[in-house]
Amino acid sequence: MLQITTLINHKDKPKRSDKTLQAIQRVGQAVNLAVGRFVTVGEAIANENHELKEEMSIACIEARRAGETIAQLTDVASLDHPESDSHITIFTDKTGVVKAARLLLSSVTKVLVLADRVVIKQIITSRNKVLATMEQLEKVSSFQEFVQIFSQFGNEMVEFAHLTGDRQNDLKDEKKKARMAASRAVLEKCTMMLLTASKTCLRHPDCESARINKDGVFHRMRLALEQVIEIVTDSRPNGENEVAPISIYTGIKEFKNKVEGLRENLYFLSKENLSTMLEVILEHTEDFTDSAYTSHEHREHILELSKQAKMELEQLVSVWMQAQNQKTKDLMEDLEVAILKTCQCMNELKREVHSAATSLAADLLKYHTDHMILKALKITGVEGNLEAVAEYTCKLSEQKEQLVEMCRLLRHVSGTEPLEITCIHAEDTFQVTGPQIISAAETLALHPSSKIAKENLEVFCEAWESQLSDMSMLLREINDVFEGRRGEKRVYLSLPRPGKHNANLKTLKPVKLDTEEQAKIAKLGLELHLLTSDVDSETEKWEDQENEIVQHGQGMSSMAYSMYLFTRGEGLLKTTQDLFHQAEIFATEGMKLASALQVFSEQVHDDDKPLLMLEAEKLIPICKQLQITAKTSVQGKSATFTKVDACIQKTRNVMTLLCQLLPICSRLMRKNKAGNGYLKPAPPWREGRTRTGTNAHTPERRVEMFGIKSLENHLTKMTFLESK
Repeated sequence: MLQITTLINHKDKPKRSDKTLQAIQRVGQAVNLAVGRFVTVGEAIANENHELKEEMSIACIEARRAGETIAQLTDVASLDHPESDSHITIFTDKTGVVKAARLLLSSVTKVLVLADRVVIKQIITSRNKVLATMEQLEKVSSFQEFVQIFSQFGNEMVEFAHLTGDRQNDLKDEKKKARMAASRAVLEKCTMMLLTASKTCLRHPDCESARINKDGVFHRMRLALEQVIEIVTDSRPNGENEVAPISIYTGIKEFKNKVEGLRENLYFLSKENLSTMLEVILEHTEDFTDSAYTSHEHREHILELSKQAKMELEQLVSVWMQAQNQKTKDLMEDLEVAILKTCQCMNELKREVHSAATSLAADLLKYHTDHMILKALKITGVEGNLEAVAEYTCKLSEQKEQLVEMCRLLRHVSGTEPLEITCIHAEDTFQVTGPQIISAAETLALHPSSKIAKENLEVFCEAWESQLSDMSMLLREINDVFEGRRGEKRVYLSLPRPGKHNANLKTLKPVKLDTEEQAKIAKLGLELHLLTSDVDSETEKWEDQENEIVQHGQGMSSMAYSMYLFTRGEGLLKTTQDLFHQAEIFATEGMKLASALQVFSEQVHDDDKPLLMLEAEKLIPICKQLQITAKTSVQGKSATFTKVDACIQKTRNVMTLLCQLLPICSRLMRKNKAGNGYLKPAPPWREGRTRTGTNAHTPERRVEMFGIKSLENHLTKMTFLESK
């Protein structure tokens, strides 16, 4: 795609050097070779899928023809070279290249769509085989028959795991990816549960609790398999639409966006619309105030903030309606203050429900970390003490209700759709696994000498313990999103720690901006926000995300974003001293970027090199000015605000320059790859950065095939089943 864009976007010059023409020819040949490899794969798929063979073959022929056309149109050998001039005078058939490129993109898209249909068909076929084998497993009556069928079932589940794992990797929608991960996690755990539950049922065919236990596993596996197909085919049974209840976090975010939109347009929504949105949010807060597990303090604070939110909205609507009739300077300032107060109140409400949910979760997870109830169930089950088992199953049911409520409250404050889905999955897991542990414990109590019944209880208890462990990780992720450490925008963490930074931190009193000051600086903060978006957009265009220039640019963008959040009274920078320290770190990062640009410019020999050096030279003095401003001590509220304003203005100036530098560097990189420029071999800084990035900066993003290794290992031991 990048090569095609390079061809189409090359400048129309009446004269081109041999070097330029050779570069164009190389790109054309590269496109043709890539298309050839792509078409070979498409043709192989066509030969294996006869129902799509005709469509796929036509698309492959079109793609190959388009690739060959592009190669011919960019072939230097087909051009006449006038000997009298060192520069060739030609008119390249750009129209022909554009037509061929369009045909290529169209045919490649057809091939991809058809290949996608093949993948979907493979997954559905694999699911159907798994379901058919599951039906056989439900009906078996002997161990020998069960061993044979489960061996087949295991192989089919391994195949399904590979197919769905690849599909999960290919999904772009994070919500679908999270749902797929949740379904595959269910299938992973249930595959082992199905084995022990079925063995227990075969060993004790007249035991009702064993049958209930087994039926629960089969039912849950079928639901998970169905959800995978819904995600893959993007459809639901009976044409139903999935309607997920909105969380408080999402509701507040949407409400604030509408409120802040009044700055730009006073007429784009009605007051009834805003009132309805707030009502929905406050209805959801009842999940907290009505919960038996919410502390009295949290409940009172949530109720107070709910009441305050209604009052702030009433005030906002009053000023808003006046501003619609008479748009004076005073009214617009009043409106700005009302907007800020309303948003600040919603932020406090969000913070309060987050604190209520996460503190409850932390307390419950800490309290249940010893798994005392599960241990007691195992002991009393082996003893055959039915009365004690009944007592502990009641306690487990109470624990289950607590954990389910915890998941529901965490969903409201999870912050992202994938984490919301993870909370819903956790809730379902506790809801289902609790009764399954109870039925497994009852079976063991009825048959205390049964090794398979004991093993079965162990498997379900391990699933419960595993989910509790997962909840601890989920809680950390939710806190990270709330604090700005991950989610929609990564925020650079560089807050001072006591005793680690300059001595001024100990003597200066931390100060927060009040509502009026936030109103004054809101426009500047918004400009900074827009610049961070521009920088992010530029860095995303780079193929090499480990490039030192990109890394510094991303770090600076993240820091600037945290400073923007400070102007809104949000994020990790809580006080003006936090902001000043962040500005110092930002300036230091800018100096590092300037050094990287200097090294990069020394490797470049191109017409744009002087422009790069000119812009890069501006960076050092601006960053030094910002450092000096951030380090200068001030006293008094007015002087502190002036310093805040100056720091953000200088940060904005640096970001503006960064927006100009990144496209120049990117263009030079692309020219080098296309052969239009000259770049020396990668210098030491580049190689060192790549190594560091691989080890320290790049998180591994891979999908583990669910239960494949454990399942395959287990299949090799199937011959020992009957002995148990």
